[in-house]
Order: sequence, then C-alpha cells, then structure tokens
Amino acid sequence: MRLLFLGDVVGRVGRQVVLQHLPRLREAWALDFVVVNGENAAGGFGITEAIHEEFLEAGADAVTLGNHSFDQREALVFIERAPRLIRPANYPPGTPGRGAALIEARNGAQVLVVNMMGRVFMDPLDDPFAAIDRELDAAPLGMVADAVIVDFHAETTSEKQAFGHWCDGRASLVIGTHTHVPTSDHRILPGGTAFMTDVGMCGSYEGVIGMDKEEPLRRFTRRIGASRFEPATGEGTLSGLAVETDGTGHAVRVAPVRLGGVLEDVVPAFW
Repeated sequence: MRLLFLGDVVGRVGRQVVLQHLPRLREAWALDFVVVNGENAAGGFGITEAIHEEFLEAGADAVTLGNHSFDQREALVFIERAPRLIRPANYPPGTPGRGAALIEARNGAQVLVVNMMGRVFMDPLDDPFAAIDRELDAAPLGMVADAVIVDFHAETTSEKQAFGHWCDGRASLVIGTHTHVPTSDHRILPGGTAFMTDVGMCGSYEGVIGMDKEEPLRRFTRRIGASRFEPATGEGTLSGLAVETDGTGHAVRVAPVRLGGVLEDVVPAFW
C-alpha cells in the first residue's frame, strides 16, 4: 500500500498548501490512503466542520488532532458525526469523538488510524503506552487491519522515539506531530514500522512554529504578551511522510515529503 501522512496544518496558509498539492499527489502517486493532522487548521487553533470537510474533499481519508482538538467549540458537537476525525485516544472516558477508527482505503484495504497524545510537558492525559496497546490489540496488524497508522502528538523527542519502539512491528507507521519542525530521522525500525520523530507542519516556516514571529519574539524578550498568536503569512510548505508497505502491512520504503515555501523540496524517489 502507498500511504501519505501530512503534518500539522497551521492556519490559512497551511490549508491552502494542502488543498493545492494533495489532489494532484493523490493521483500522481496513486496513493491508497492519506492522513492529515488538522488540529491547528482553524486560525492556528483547532478545526471546524467546514475545514474538516475541505480536507476530505481534497483527498484525505482521515484527519487526526491533538492538544488543540476542541479549541473550536463546535468540534465538541460535530466530531460525533465525523467518523474519520480522530482525536487522541487517551483523553478521559466520556470525551466526545473517537481515538481510533478502521477506515477503508481506496484499494479496499482496512486501515486502522490511531491518534495518541504524549504526557511529557503536555496535558495530563491517560498513559499513551497502555492506551495504544488496547487499540492495537483490538485491531491487530495483518489480522484485522491491513495497515496501521499511529499519530503520536507529543512534545519531547525522547517520548516520541520510545513510543515508536514500543509499537514497532505492530504498526505500519508511527509518526510524531506537534512540534512543527521536520526531523531527519525517517527510517524503518527493526520490526518493520516506519518512524519519524516529527513530520513537521503544513504552513509558513517564515514565522515561529507556524505563527507570526512578532508575538513569540515579544514574549521571549520581554516576558509579557501583547496579543494572541496569529498564523504566519508567506508561502506555505507541505510537510509529510511517504510510506510503502508490503503484504504484511509492514513498511518497506519511507521518505519525507516537502513542497513549496522556504525549505528545500523533497519527494520520494520510489514513486
């Protein structure tokens, strides 16, 4: 299977670059399944129903979230009628929505998408290591799911890397999100799981993690905020990870994807 994961979409610039490139990539690369992290898509904070629908219409099969899942209050309601919108599975019981979903790919395969959130320097959610065991046991790779994609939304590189090793062999892809800067450690772990500590963001890299640089600079230098964060403007960059799996659902090829903006363009050589 051919899988594509796109990192955190930040604001209007991020949305525009996804809508610009995704329909073309979907066809040119004959992608079987696409996941987009949309937790910063609405003005940098949360997601709306209209934006979620835009991503699906552009070619996304699932949209994952993170610590800003419910910053837009409407998400508390519409997530219940959006079966392909996945919030962190380790939110407390009773939280609206779902933390995992088994979704049919374009080629008819069944893909398990799981969203999980870290705990180091993050909100005090349930143990993600125990929570991912429950989700992977409920739909094992190669038995129930033909592919498994895990979005681990976390702050620290150490927790993300530990989580990748914890899931190795049981997932097709474990991808880090949240810190908005692409790492260069994309690889296939010994058990056959593709991994990258952070996939980066879809947005403007001319700011500070996707936000206009003036307010972050003011807070760092004066320790006093003057206004709310606003998404940065400028040309957007699409950041993602391409993964190809074999008949067992394990990864055999992995490569970063970066298009547009101030970063160097990178595309997989194998598609």
